[in-house]
Amino acid sequence: MTTAPTAYWQPESECMDREELEQLQLERLEATLSRVYRSVPFYRKHFDELRFDPDEVRSARDLRRLPFTTKRDVMDAYPYGLFAVPLREVVRLHATGGTGGAAIVMGYTRNDIKTWSNLMARNYVAAGVSADDVVQITFDYGLFTGAFGVHYGAERLGASVIPISSGNSKRQIKIMQDYRSTVLVGTPGYLLHLVEVMGELGVVPNQLSVKRVLLGGEPWSERRRKELEEALHVTATAHYALSEVLGPGIAGECLERDGLHVNEDHFLVEVLDPLTMEPVKDGDKGELVITTLTKEAFPLVRYRTGDLTSLVEGPCRCGRTSVRIRPIEVRCDDLLVVKGVNVFPSQVEEVLRSVQGTEPNYEIVIERPHALDEATVLVEVSESVFFDEMRKQAEFRERLMRKLASELGVHMDVKLVGKKTLERPEGKGPGNVRDLRKR
Repeated sequence: MTTAPTAYWQPESECMDREELEQLQLERLEATLSRVYRSVPFYRKHFDELRFDPDEVRSARDLRRLPFTTKRDVMDAYPYGLFAVPLREVVRLHATGGTGGAAIVMGYTRNDIKTWSNLMARNYVAAGVSADDVVQITFDYGLFTGAFGVHYGAERLGASVIPISSGNSKRQIKIMQDYRSTVLVGTPGYLLHLVEVMGELGVVPNQLSVKRVLLGGEPWSERRRKELEEALHVTATAHYALSEVLGPGIAGECLERDGLHVNEDHFLVEVLDPLTMEPVKDGDKGELVITTLTKEAFPLVRYRTGDLTSLVEGPCRCGRTSVRIRPIEVRCDDLLVVKGVNVFPSQVEEVLRSVQGTEPNYEIVIERPHALDEATVLVEVSESVFFDEMRKQAEFRERLMRKLASELGVHMDVKLVGKKTLERPEGKGPGNVRDLRKR
């Protein structure tokens, strides 16, 4: 039995004829390439080196002549090097974790914010959410894009929004009860943690008003989705967000839950073999590469996301005509997602090197003993620190944890170990990562 919705937020765009959609993509691609050539020195340099003339683009296939934009490229452009508009036209700034060269800064014009709101509203409607719903957002509000993207979309839809942010689980549950929240938005890990707290408090999910859950912010598996649905008696849909490209609103599942619909009138996607960077066969897994088609402040051309996915073949029964991708379960680069926050091992290393007494060798261990991620940094320290009195050792450890939390935007425990204690992986730098999470 189909569960397809009967409503769309922007039916003229979501159900557009494929031939018409591809023509619109080409027109917007031409405009984007011309804009970045005129306004972004980084792209102008690369286009000139390749003797690529944006005015000569005749097909989306011409995009393959261009090099990729990488995460390192956008980090090196910190803070405004890839902006395509003057700062006076930017009404919102967001950033990933870290500072200086470890951060990525994204800008939004008024039109970008309007587009963002509508795209996320599309995803809400596809997931069965309406203006009658009460949406409780458990993402962190701040420089990260997640909370604001889903907030804008819910308000644009006309739903009631509870911007509670994350943490304080007992209060989250109390608000769910008192405010009669019907939709929860958050990471699978945090929402499963709420389920555990409900059990401790004796709260029965059947007594809540929650009917739908929107999942994002971290890789997850179908097993975890099913676990959450059975625990809360809800329908959970997957949503794809990437801060550099937009934030939430790039793609989302409808109630058929047969892949995430990409908002193709705003994003052109490729799925490529991460080794050869050639297109994969239909249905095969590869790295998702995205070109923005309508972003004004921070457009990106052939951005390597590091996310592994595959395209879903055939039309969707919901009536939407956009291409679909499978939910992201793994990444092909070294980015770690801890409690919904992007963390690079290089950021951890940068913090450790800034603290006198630490050695260059460290290990990051990520576990999921229950619902939430737990990250521990094992760091080698000098003999003077390791053999210091317990009080000074504890102060040193606390200082490291505070600095890591401040720079990364997520808590990590710290364990001090002696010099030459940690294994040195061959061919790698001073850091090692052990991801012990079971998805």
